[in-house]
Amino acid sequence: MLTDPRDSHRDESQAERDDRNLGELLQELRVAGLGVQVLFGFLLSLPFTVRFVRLSDGQRDLYLACLVLSAVATALLLGPVAYHRVVFRRGLKEGLVRAASVMAIAGLVAVGLAVSAAVLLVIWYVAGALSAVLITAFVACAFAGLWFAFPLARRREREREPPLTIAVRDFRGMIR
Repeated sequence: MLTDPRDSHRDESQAERDDRNLGELLQELRVAGLGVQVLFGFLLSLPFTVRFVRLSDGQRDLYLACLVLSAVATALLLGPVAYHRVVFRRGLKEGLVRAASVMAIAGLVAVGLAVSAAVLLVIWYVAGALSAVLITAFVACAFAGLWFAFPLARRREREREPPLTIAVRDFRGMIR
């Protein structure tokens, strides 16, 4: 039973679609989770370095914000894995996929903020406040544009097309 006309080119049941969507989502989370864990590990070690004491009060506050954002991102990006373990074989896969998707998007927002804050901290320490603000603004805009604005624009563009047009275009793309 197909419920989404955009998936009309796929011959799969709802359970098969849920399995595919969960597999794709878990693969995405593997990539994002590893990156945020590396950042989090680095941030956890930072206070134990000799130069940490040279940070200003504002830089320390920014460090704490980076640390908390990284912890939140880690929790959000690993949340779907824990959710899956708890509801495994309970017939709740569609709800799992929906909840995991929300957690993944929120986790990506937290990662983007954590990385931007870390960039701000490092550049502020190395090159001063003005350079830090300008470069961080660029980095944050890059994250927002590439991770959210561009995909959402493509999504809106595609959703305006009639389902038959989408199916024909997708079919043509498969045979090329």
